[in-house]
Amino acid sequence: MRTQPLLVGLADFARRHAVAVVLAGVLLAVLSVLVAGRYLGVSTDTDLMFSARLPWRQAALRFDREFPQFNNLLVVVIDAAEPEEADATAAELAARLKADPALFKTVTRPDKSAFLDQEGLLFLGTRQLTSVMNQTIDAQPFIGQLVADPSARGLFSALALIGLGVQRGDVDLKPYAPALRSFHAALQASLAGNPAPLSWQTLLGGDLAKLAGKYRFVLVQPALNYGALEPGGRATAALRAIAAGLPFVKAGAAHVRITGQIALSDEEFASVAEGMLVALIGSVALITLWLFLAVRSWRLIVPILLTLVLGLSFTLLFAALAVGTLNLVSVGFGVLFVGIAVDFSIQFCVRYRERRFEYGDPAEAMRQTARRVGTQILVAAAATAAGFLAFVPTAFSGVAELGLIAGVGMLIAFACTIVFLPAAITLFRPHGERAMVGFAWAVPLDPLARRHRWPVLAVFGLLALAGLALSPRLEFDANPLDTQNPHTEAMATLRDLMSSSLTNPFTIDIIEPNLARAQAIAAKLGKLSTVDSVRTLASFVPEDQDKKLAIVQDAAGILAPTLTPLTPPAPVTAGQIRLAAKTALAQLEPALAKLGPHDVLRGLADDLGKLAAAPDPVLMRTNEALTRFLPAELDQLRTALSAKKVTQADIPPEIRRDWLLADGRARVQVMPKVALSRSSQGLRDFVRQVVAVAPNAGGPAVTVIATSRTIVDAFRTAALYAIGAIAVILGLALRRARDVALVLAPLIVAALLTLLVAVALPLPLNYANIIALPLLLGVGVSFNIYFVMNWREGRRAVLGSATTRAIVFSALTTGTAFGSLALSHHPGTASMGTLLLISLGATLLASLIFVPALLASLRRPGEE
Repeated sequence: MRTQPLLVGLADFARRHAVAVVLAGVLLAVLSVLVAGRYLGVSTDTDLMFSARLPWRQAALRFDREFPQFNNLLVVVIDAAEPEEADATAAELAARLKADPALFKTVTRPDKSAFLDQEGLLFLGTRQLTSVMNQTIDAQPFIGQLVADPSARGLFSALALIGLGVQRGDVDLKPYAPALRSFHAALQASLAGNPAPLSWQTLLGGDLAKLAGKYRFVLVQPALNYGALEPGGRATAALRAIAAGLPFVKAGAAHVRITGQIALSDEEFASVAEGMLVALIGSVALITLWLFLAVRSWRLIVPILLTLVLGLSFTLLFAALAVGTLNLVSVGFGVLFVGIAVDFSIQFCVRYRERRFEYGDPAEAMRQTARRVGTQILVAAAATAAGFLAFVPTAFSGVAELGLIAGVGMLIAFACTIVFLPAAITLFRPHGERAMVGFAWAVPLDPLARRHRWPVLAVFGLLALAGLALSPRLEFDANPLDTQNPHTEAMATLRDLMSSSLTNPFTIDIIEPNLARAQAIAAKLGKLSTVDSVRTLASFVPEDQDKKLAIVQDAAGILAPTLTPLTPPAPVTAGQIRLAAKTALAQLEPALAKLGPHDVLRGLADDLGKLAAAPDPVLMRTNEALTRFLPAELDQLRTALSAKKVTQADIPPEIRRDWLLADGRARVQVMPKVALSRSSQGLRDFVRQVVAVAPNAGGPAVTVIATSRTIVDAFRTAALYAIGAIAVILGLALRRARDVALVLAPLIVAALLTLLVAVALPLPLNYANIIALPLLLGVGVSFNIYFVMNWREGRRAVLGSATTRAIVFSALTTGTAFGSLALSHHPGTASMGTLLLISLGATLLASLIFVPALLASLRRPGEE
């Protein structure tokens, strides 16, 4: 080939000026690293992963601009033994976070609103509202006593009234049973020295309290630093420190967890980094071992490592100049560079050892090595570069940048291999070889491969057909959450929230020109089989208000005198509590004869007897536990009974801004049925149905499906470009269509074998492991080119050759570099490592078994 004299001349020039070339290389490497260190940045902003020209990205960006309150959130999730403890913890946490606006830009409580406190009863169904009001009216005597005296003294007086009513036979204990059981449990805990606040929200609200759910939320928009591995790390750490100091959290009664977009991203980065240092050390040790076994001398290992460092330094410089800021995908170019570029150096050094066995003169051995392997490495580097560069035109910006850097990096690696490596080898002066460099034990396998070529080809053909037939079953997991560590706090919390349609993150948002259009669309969407519920601003205007208001006002009229205390009660003392306990016990004891042996009043009577004999501190702690939340709940009852008719004009600004824009455009939010959001197919069905009604739909669910479609389309397009470009390069280098096919055939076989194994395991493709596909192209093309070009030159030995030795140890080196990823704690990274190992194994099988059989079935060019 015309390039051969040039490559030989470059290698010989480097050999003759070894000191100057190595010094120049070292100096340029240092300069490259310094420049890259100054100008090359890393951004962990996931918005940079996809082109802003994509329609779904433009829609998402537009929504973020119009509703910035929903973007870049830390979602603080609070649960507690009692709902009041969760409410108090959320309120205090929000107040403390608001005190630091520099770190916490916005802080809101979406489940707390004065509007909903007052109008909440109107959002119940008429039947449920009637039941709640009737229960409240039935408890009027009990409530009246508590309003007059909201202390243990008043509570025990109310229990005394119940006892008196049982004696007379005019009290039905059934409505009071849940409350009495709660009193009994609270008194037992206090007497045992473990007082816990009693939930009056549950006692007075009954089933109504359950509608709010067990969680309370604080939404925080933190200050972000995209130059850090965890952009929200500083704010999250500060938030955790504040939460740890809250009273109910310190007492263990309340739990604060953090999830949301920022927490999930930060924990993902931390999860990826977890264990990386140990894995890196292990990988370097194993790679060094493979290099030693491949070239048998530190005098060749050091030149290989220096060549890799030089190439990586130049590639860093190129990345700094061409890209400037790496994203979360392109930051991995270094791993790809080392994993593939090491093959060029190993091939050159192993083949140099082979030439040293044939030629005693190191200079002649170097020239012969460049003549034999230089062109092969050039074709391999060009084809591999084409495979990576094929991703540049795609809309998947993360991989497009990776493709640009890695593609140019392959050409840089080739240049370093042909120019710097010969100079480094010359300086380190490796000893000559005393025996054949290939695998002597594998020499007898070549005749075996030729003799059984047809059965081997048939087996591979059947496996390839099986892979092709099973290809429709290869799934793409569109849910990005499945690639994250499920054991992190953010992920575990999010999984808990997904069990409810109210807190499911996979919603759809639609922006309509006005509220009337929004309501019309909402009515259509509510009928879809995949939709759980639909909300608009109109959802905050209750239905059937006149009927419901009449029910509330009737109850308010009956309860109003009861809920209005005439005079403030005097502060309670331990002596008064003891007296009230004795009085209540005196009224309960006569009533016990009319009750069953296991009635809860018997337990309460026993509790009151013990409490009457307890010391003063126990009595005061009991009072605190029983009545801590009572005054607030009585106030809430008064507020709820003051409900008024609601119009859209009454909806407060803090709610209105989440649903209506200044120009009148209205937001529609669609929630999926819970079961659907747990699978990729369910999400696709949900999005498909909603988009059929509202083509302008956006939001998390649409983004997830659109993202997966963008990724799959990018890889499909890039694969076609890559195969076409590789075919052109091979055509220019080999000049025969058959020889081009000989290189591509095992590549296709390896791809189908990889697919077959992935379906059989099963191992679905996802956002992380799909990056293994361009690596398969790069490594597969390189391995096959070496064998085919050797075959064209008339070399019959395949499995016992130095080329096979280089390929095996190159694969071991690459497999070690990527295989350590399979042990990662991060599921996405682990799946990527697993798929890389599978594809590398399939490539080796195709190269070492299929290719020898295929070549043995054909005549070489000179034999035709």
